[in-house]
Amino acid sequence: MKIKVGQKALDFTLPDNQGGKVTLSELKGKKVLLSWHPLAWTSVCTDQMRALEAHKKDFEKLGTVALGLSVDPAPSKQVWANVLSIKDTKLPSDFYPHGKVAQDYGIFLEELGASARVNILIDEEGVIRWIKEYDIPQLPDIDEVLKAIKDLG
Repeated sequence: MKIKVGQKALDFTLPDNQGGKVTLSELKGKKVLLSWHPLAWTSVCTDQMRALEAHKKDFEKLGTVALGLSVDPAPSKQVWANVLSIKDTKLPSDFYPHGKVAQDYGIFLEELGASARVNILIDEEGVIRWIKEYDIPQLPDIDEVLKAIKDLG
């Protein structure tokens, strides 16, 4: 992976499923979880994003903004979020240029044409503090993610 713990997170601005844009640097002062999933409309990705939404209050208590990123186009992510009843969690789209942010972070899988399944935790100063990559069919353990945020303090 190109990015490493201790590095400054690379800034980005991406459209989201709610018709707005997400700029990482505008979230400074909060912890940010970049929860990358390969492709919307697949079962593990569905469960991964539902877990973010189901734990929204836990993230808020920990001063953390959880984002569900993928290379899917924003309109597709909007419809998908509606189908899944994801109302509060933003799902940024790294669609165009295709997978640019995932490529910049070193997590784009050329053979899949999508990002790897990766959780990246960024502290309030914009520094990467925790990274975990998962096998594509593996669902990230949300309790492990929440523990990583708690351990950050």
